[in-house]
Amino acid sequence: MYTPEMLKSIKKVEATRASRIGVEPRRMTADEKETLLAEFHPDHIESQFTTLTIGPNKGEKVPLELAEMLQANSRIKASDVDLSKIDYDVDVLVIGGGGAGSAAAIMANEQGANVMIVTKLRHGDANTMMAEGGIQAADKPNDSPAHHYIDAMGGGHFKNIPELLERLVTLGPDAVKWLNDLGVLFDKDEDGTMVTTHGGGTSRKRMHAAKDYTGAEIMRVLRDEVINRNIPVVDFTSAIELILDEKGRAAGAVLMNMETRELLVARAKTVIIATGGAGRMHYQGFPTSNHYGATADGLVLGYRVGAPLVYAYTLQYHPTGVAFPEQIFGALVTEKVRSIGAMLVNAEGEAFMHPLETRDVSAASIIRECKARKKGVEVPGGGYGIWLDTPMIEMLHGEGTIEKRIPGMLRMYLKYNIDMRKQPILIYPTLHYQNGGIKISADGMSGVENLYVAGEAVGGIHGENRLMGNSLLDIIVFGRIAGTSAAQKAKTVENGTLTLDHIERFAKEMQDAGIVTDKVSPKLLPVYTHGSGKEKPAF
Repeated sequence: MYTPEMLKSIKKVEATRASRIGVEPRRMTADEKETLLAEFHPDHIESQFTTLTIGPNKGEKVPLELAEMLQANSRIKASDVDLSKIDYDVDVLVIGGGGAGSAAAIMANEQGANVMIVTKLRHGDANTMMAEGGIQAADKPNDSPAHHYIDAMGGGHFKNIPELLERLVTLGPDAVKWLNDLGVLFDKDEDGTMVTTHGGGTSRKRMHAAKDYTGAEIMRVLRDEVINRNIPVVDFTSAIELILDEKGRAAGAVLMNMETRELLVARAKTVIIATGGAGRMHYQGFPTSNHYGATADGLVLGYRVGAPLVYAYTLQYHPTGVAFPEQIFGALVTEKVRSIGAMLVNAEGEAFMHPLETRDVSAASIIRECKARKKGVEVPGGGYGIWLDTPMIEMLHGEGTIEKRIPGMLRMYLKYNIDMRKQPILIYPTLHYQNGGIKISADGMSGVENLYVAGEAVGGIHGENRLMGNSLLDIIVFGRIAGTSAAQKAKTVENGTLTLDHIERFAKEMQDAGIVTDKVSPKLLPVYTHGSGKEKPAF
């Protein structure tokens, strides 16, 4: 499968492998990291950002592609919808059917609320399904939430919102226990003790995993629990506008059937946005590890009704996305591959960075190696990659380790006649996670009353960079918080008069700011047509 040039480079990797065993490159100093990030991380390319001119975050920097959606026309006019005709009437409306939305719906149901999930694809079509490496929780004797807090705060460049991070780490052990009790098949020793490993930026082994398909296993169990509780799920139906009442409180959503384009009205006492991430926006032309529907819808819905965002200027580019073969270009290669021993190695067979630096530092190092140092491996069709030296894993831990610990990765590559037990694999950063999002308080509520947010649509938990395993943790911790809070709040809410007046107000604000655009939002789904520029990464 590899080209002759790639095979030539592999010979250099093999020649240095024995000398690299047990000899990891040193970790960078804080100053070295800051210099590296400023020069090579995509978040620092000023030409790829613009300043918002309207809305609650007016004057703040966001990616060009996100600004285009935040400052776009609504898909509807208020006159298109008859708000007196109620199609769904619930206590809690959950928008999004991934891990965060499912966890929220389960907890709302447990509180006795009449809850419904609406999702634009199928229940479980979400980034949760794509998460491979594991979920962090400080539940071992040598660990503590305080250690977890320090690791995550440092990894986030000390920009994490303290009260949100405190909730994440202190409620982490209970979240993993809750999943285990629901039936998630975590990796365990013979005596039943959960197996834990390191991740980039962690000072303790606190990564719990189910092989290398942890997210899919968690989603399987959450989806089953939603079904067992008879929580209604409306598939292939998108929320395209939030509905407020006359007091400006969230009171439901306008829904659109993705197949028929029929508009429906869902009235709710409280609403939870759990719409996930934004990888399919393909910021800066990068490929993505995200699922098909990850188009920042929740940020658009919340922004249009006045919910402030936080840290919308920062994205996570996972350092190890597939660079070759082209058929799986941009797919995620879990960080777990590095945590169990594989090194990042350039075309000359040199290990150029510590394998467990934080994700932003790792991604910037790989980009520097390819762009500035010219030590990347050229891939067919343009672009470069760096070797992830996977045969090291079995040299360190014995034959069979890869099949036991990362079977999903092994099978993915074997489909293309690449045996990662014997040959290294080519990687390059892929757009992976939306660090920024809607600002919430510790109970999950946004800046708009009765509008809650959970999961990747939330900003601030992870600061400017998320550590491995903290996303699966936050969808559970804050999904449970949002579901519980929204259900409790719903008990005290009486719906007022439903209104879509905010659509006209936002349009007027656009007009006053001189914004003229033919774009409509939310985007809902990406468009892949020949020449769209989304097929290849930005080098």
